[in-house]
Amino acid sequence: SRGLGDVYKRQASGLAVATRRGLLIKGGNALETIGRVRTVAFDKTGTLTEGKPRITEVVPFGQSKQQQVLALAAAVESGSNHPLAKAIVAHAKSLDVEVPQATEAFAIPGKAVRATVNGSKLAVGSPVHAGQMATLTLAHQQEIAKLEDGGKTVVVLFDEASKNVMGLLALRDEPRRDAREGVAQLKAMGVRSVMLTGDNRRTAQAIAGKLDIEWESELLPQDKLRLVNDLKRDAKVAMVGDGINDAPALATADVGIAMGTGTDVAMESAGVTLVRGDLRGIVRARKISRQTMANIRQN
Repeated sequence: SRGLGDVYKRQASGLAVATRRGLLIKGGNALETIGRVRTVAFDKTGTLTEGKPRITEVVPFGQSKQQQVLALAAAVESGSNHPLAKAIVAHAKSLDVEVPQATEAFAIPGKAVRATVNGSKLAVGSPVHAGQMATLTLAHQQEIAKLEDGGKTVVVLFDEASKNVMGLLALRDEPRRDAREGVAQLKAMGVRSVMLTGDNRRTAQAIAGKLDIEWESELLPQDKLRLVNDLKRDAKVAMVGDGINDAPALATADVGIAMGTGTDVAMESAGVTLVRGDLRGIVRARKISRQTMANIRQN
């Protein structure tokens, strides 16, 4: 009884130290587990990147005009909280583009957002989804490849009824300043880092190259979940994310780590929250965990 009480006291002490260093750790189990983690899986957008994408190009096709493509895409995305959607809407507002009203809007996670605008059923989706649901010509594919080779994320605006591609929007989201250092510090501790993203292969490769990290691309939420389970077979795994789509993977990992700058759903699903959104906090959490557990074992 006395020994168990000492364990609890030392765990509480470790949790208090973590809080002072910008880490919210939910209980002794999460504190112990983070120190045993050998693999960290990262979501990309808003975790390894700033989560503040900006539109770099709007490319119209056919009879569409650039401003029309932007206006219709912003209308479709107007009800979404996804970083790409917010960037499209913000860009339209910054250019004083009149955005029409959208109805019947809903999202297909990891694929597209659909809505009715001016009587037409439109979608803004990934090139993979657009390739399945619309007519992507060779010219469309070449333009998408050129933009993606520049490390940009591309979304496609298309009419679901006619399957006509109306235009492309390219966005760029830069890596966080602390991301490369955080990944490097984990590597120095013998911890493997893997980036999991729904983004295209070319953009994923460009971001991963800057951060010196392993990567998997074009993943749906269920794919991330499957990969986390696969990684758990070989070692204790932490999953780091900031969005609603990350919640299942955060809950499935041995310990979930949420960005304090992310969604409430992500933080509720995680055992650890990086209050300041600094990825180097993962290294601090592991050090606090290992020091605390060493003290417990010693006593």
